[in-house]
Amino acid sequence: MLELMNITKKYGDFTAVNNLSLNIDDGEVFGLLGPNGAGKSTIVSMISTVISPTSGEIKVDNKLLREEPIQIKKVMGIVPQDIALYDTLSAKDNLEFFGCLYGLKGKKLKERVSEILKIIELEDRKNQTVGEFSGGMKRRVNIGVALMNNPKLLILDEPTVGIDPQSRNHILETVKKLNKERGMTVIYTSHYMEEVEYLCKRVAIVDHGKLIALGTKEELKKNSQSKDKLTVTYTKASKEALEKVKNVAGTEKVRISNNQISLLVDQRKRNIINVVEDIRNLGINLSSFKYEEVNLESIFLQITGKSLRD
Repeated sequence: MLELMNITKKYGDFTAVNNLSLNIDDGEVFGLLGPNGAGKSTIVSMISTVISPTSGEIKVDNKLLREEPIQIKKVMGIVPQDIALYDTLSAKDNLEFFGCLYGLKGKKLKERVSEILKIIELEDRKNQTVGEFSGGMKRRVNIGVALMNNPKLLILDEPTVGIDPQSRNHILETVKKLNKERGMTVIYTSHYMEEVEYLCKRVAIVDHGKLIALGTKEELKKNSQSKDKLTVTYTKASKEALEKVKNVAGTEKVRISNNQISLLVDQRKRNIINVVEDIRNLGINLSSFKYEEVNLESIFLQITGKSLRD
């Protein structure tokens, strides 16, 4: 569905995106992650034809973007970070207005508006002006606008910023449903790692304009050598036994405090259950243990670093 071929974008001496290549399959929900200033918005802007790359090619639906931009826009829907609606118009009027820009009219336009209002679950509020809506409702209308042309490729750039949990959940479920029932290809950018982990099969992490990691969560975990966390609670243990815990095979960063032992485990080397048995065999009486698989946020921080950026 989408192919980026050695894309570079420069602003004078500053390189926002540096020789980036990427393939996104038809029907895939794909996550695009990166710290602030990493180049995500520039990438999205180039794909959505807002700006042109300095060099390289973009292909959407087997068409070169520089050769057929109008045809490509017809199969693409964009949900920008900032709300792009007319506050003085109703939800229905906003959808109709943007539908007209897509070339819809008459009965076809009305049918499409009705269908979108059902998808975003605002049928009962369709005649209310958008300026009276909550942030979550505005976000839903924004997504509705992007769906008016029934796109093959839907790009959502931070679609859940600053909204309530119910609206956030509705947006996530809508994206999942569109992909499952319509086979829609989705590019999803977010700073909420749990959203990307929930929706996306594959993830690209960009930093300083470069692609630094690509794959499924399992592949990223393997390549970054991230570790899972094991925490065991004990009722009785000698000082000698606790000291020996630090030498259990396949573990590192052992911490002992308040009758708890926490450590990191590389499951490629040792199974969690075997580690628990090793600790028990040291003569430590265990009352419980808790296993936490490394999540996407931990992988992201390990790959990009933990320091904040402006």
